[in-house]
Amino acid sequence: MTEYALLGISGSLRKDSFNTKLIREAARLGEATTFTEGDLNLPLFDEDLEAEKGIPAAVQTLSDKIAAADAVVISSPEYNKGIPGVLKNALDWVSRTDGNPWQDKPLAIMSATAGRAGGERTQFDLRLKMVPFQPNILQGPEVLVGGASNHFDEDGQLITDSYIDFLTKLMDKLKREIK
Repeated sequence: MTEYALLGISGSLRKDSFNTKLIREAARLGEATTFTEGDLNLPLFDEDLEAEKGIPAAVQTLSDKIAAADAVVISSPEYNKGIPGVLKNALDWVSRTDGNPWQDKPLAIMSATAGRAGGERTQFDLRLKMVPFQPNILQGPEVLVGGASNHFDEDGQLITDSYIDFLTKLMDKLKREIK
């Protein structure tokens, strides 16, 4: 078994978020040695704020967690055909920290949505937004959990065999990418 530190980032701030459940399932099914979650409760990106006060501590913490992780999983809902503002805001802030914590970092993208498509557009949008950071983005298998409320039990675990299979295969591939 590969020992590795996994960082999970959920693009949803909702307390009972299916995307937060999905990153936790990624850690469980991927047998992460250590698992931490990134916090996207950050101030809105504002260059005046940065000039006045520097990089906010919560932003630096997120950047440091990205840098320290052996691999990252991001799961995001789809808002208006793209990633939520909180996720874009976090990417903008992290881009302002020293260095590039994303550089060559193995990254798995997944999504869970109320709609039936499961977040295809949000995954495309996130891939596009990650290009400047140059992580090692896995190209599949795609994990698109549509109608998410039907696929998790009361403990937050996936219950649908096909999604369990796709997520397990994605996490196995992510572990192989860790150097």
